[in-house]
Amino acid sequence: MEKICWGIIGCGDVTEVKSGPAFNKVPNSKLVAVMRRDKEKAQDYARRHGVPRWYDNAIGLINDEEVNAVYIATPPLYHQEYALMSIAAGKPVYIEKPMAMDSVSAEKIAIAANHAGVKVSVAHYRRQQPLFLKVKSLLHEGIIGNVQTVQLQLLQPHKTSMVAQTEDPWRLDASISGGGLFHDLAPHQLDLMYYFFGKPKKLTGFSANTAALYAIDDTVSGQILFETGVLFNGLWCFVVPTFQNKDACAIIGSKGVMSFSIFQSAPLVITTDHGEQNVHFESLQHVQQPMIENVVQYFLGKKDNPCSAGEGVVVMQMLDAFTKKTS
Repeated sequence: MEKICWGIIGCGDVTEVKSGPAFNKVPNSKLVAVMRRDKEKAQDYARRHGVPRWYDNAIGLINDEEVNAVYIATPPLYHQEYALMSIAAGKPVYIEKPMAMDSVSAEKIAIAANHAGVKVSVAHYRRQQPLFLKVKSLLHEGIIGNVQTVQLQLLQPHKTSMVAQTEDPWRLDASISGGGLFHDLAPHQLDLMYYFFGKPKKLTGFSANTAALYAIDDTVSGQILFETGVLFNGLWCFVVPTFQNKDACAIIGSKGVMSFSIFQSAPLVITTDHGEQNVHFESLQHVQQPMIENVVQYFLGKKDNPCSAGEGVVVMQMLDAFTKKTS
């Protein structure tokens, strides 16, 4: 392939700004088709974004002769089905997070891709954003010494603005999302921990429905002992008072601390015996654009995979361990 010609399955809210326009902005990439089961919305998306073709069924898009790569941006319930269909057609897949409903489903995708020799990347796109690339670089340089522990908290009110408000609140339906707002947001955070510190050695956690506002757990705690010896402790709660809103991650080392937010626009704060340093980053217009650029290069055979299916499986195993999910 000389150019990646994309088809999007599930051209919903997440693709309007975060990802969709980026497919036409990175080199050697073009968005040529979109699909949504609601044909009027599919047609409207194609018209507004200048996409040549639209479909109201996935198989039509997958079989489109010009489409040579598929971006799956549906709710998690449909990820496995559409990924396996795309893999069977021999078309590389870029799949939204969470990779699947659970780690078992994610592993089926990874195994199918491996057997078929088809490339799959997972949309843990924060890996390629300047802030987190800087964190990884500073960790490698040892600016805060040997990392000992990580403390992460994501506390949000019931009607948080952190997720897109949709006509159908499917994120609060575990049969579609896999497990509520934790499953929607935590994959970004946990993947970054994996990206920074390597494979987990031990996983444990608990989850509970503390407010009973809906039929899913709203509070989760989890711990990871990484093979590198780093101990991670995380807390997620989506029913706190508005004034308790918090998005904070602190990486604590033998010589200092790095603090940052994962979802909010805030500086990276580096604190050592020499004082405090703030590093600022500009907001990205399309938050997935750096990742999409790397995925395109991977699909063209010019770069390594920026986030493999196997790595996506590990993140799903973390989610499952924290919520005691076995299937």
